[in-house]
Amino acid sequence: MQNTGAGAPGDTPPAQIADHSDVLVIGGGQAALSAAYFLHRFGLGERYQVLDHAPGPGGAWQFRWPSLTLATANRVHDLPGWGIVDALGLDCDHLPAAAAVPDYFGRYEARFGLNVHRPVHVRSVRRDGDGFRAELGDGRSVTTDVIVNATGTWDRPFIPHIPGRADFSGRQLHTHDYRSPAEFAGQRVLVVGAGISAIQLLIEIAREAPGVETFWCSRREPVFDPEPFTPEQGREAVARVERRVRAGLPPTSVVSVTGLALTPTIAAARRDGILQWRPMFTRITETGVCWDCTTEGGGPEHLDVDVIFWNTGFRSALDHLAPLRLRAPGGGIVMTGRLATVVEADPRVQLLGYGPSASTIGANRAGREAARVAAELLGVR
Repeated sequence: MQNTGAGAPGDTPPAQIADHSDVLVIGGGQAALSAAYFLHRFGLGERYQVLDHAPGPGGAWQFRWPSLTLATANRVHDLPGWGIVDALGLDCDHLPAAAAVPDYFGRYEARFGLNVHRPVHVRSVRRDGDGFRAELGDGRSVTTDVIVNATGTWDRPFIPHIPGRADFSGRQLHTHDYRSPAEFAGQRVLVVGAGISAIQLLIEIAREAPGVETFWCSRREPVFDPEPFTPEQGREAVARVERRVRAGLPPTSVVSVTGLALTPTIAAARRDGILQWRPMFTRITETGVCWDCTTEGGGPEHLDVDVIFWNTGFRSALDHLAPLRLRAPGGGIVMTGRLATVVEADPRVQLLGYGPSASTIGANRAGREAARVAAELLGVR
């Protein structure tokens, strides 16, 4: 088993990857660690292994931009059995999320003796007799009876198809690639998207990049709710996403159906004219974007910009499961089970972080359910 000490990967050499484990967990973020924790609790502590392709603990959090602190992150939920304040202290809110969460996750893995191996890239998963064979990036393979996939979305940044995108002569980047507002100094920056990351980064760039001009577009104008978000609204939002995946439709994010809270930071940005929303442009040109324009860029309105900053979300990182042919005609994967974590076409495959379990709160519940289902499939009571 891997022992990472105080969250530092590689303090001691990890155990060798087993050629076979009854349960194979793919991914190393919150859902994967939750599943591993509960696999121990359900009597499968010696019968699973976690393969994570990241260089160290922390899941996608280790790749977030430096200015994102625990206080400004969209909630880092406690892992089961040991909370982040217990691990890092009461004053951890000011810490950069990209350092604090990996520290927390690493300590957590060590505390509970979770069997995590990294960096290990799972290239593909195929059926193999009565089970599965995972082909690894280094040519090795691992067989298993049950797959718990928890690969999240960070490796699949999504940029919508807009005519002319390849013609733009300026810089294009995605949330996935953002590091600092300083890189936009003196430039005209168009932020695209209506989620919390788009809003936070638009405000950060507008306030901190010297000499910058910012602009903002999205397909739909976001709704800022001045009232506290209620548990009932949360349950309904999760239920809407769950209904989609049970029907085999591609999941939408929970945030997309809840709206955004009108925080003091957002209210101040609105007063200062930073959040001046425009509808989505229809074409990208060599020097910017335009609305209802021709292929040459002519039309009623054109906006010259130096940077197009796409904050347009992510898609589930499931390419390695393509050989299993799990997708339904609706474009998604039909999910079943108590928390919609079980693939209907093959109940030996569970997807965590897909649909309603994509939230940090949902990840823990999904991890527990995945462990319970795995124990049931393997005849462990």
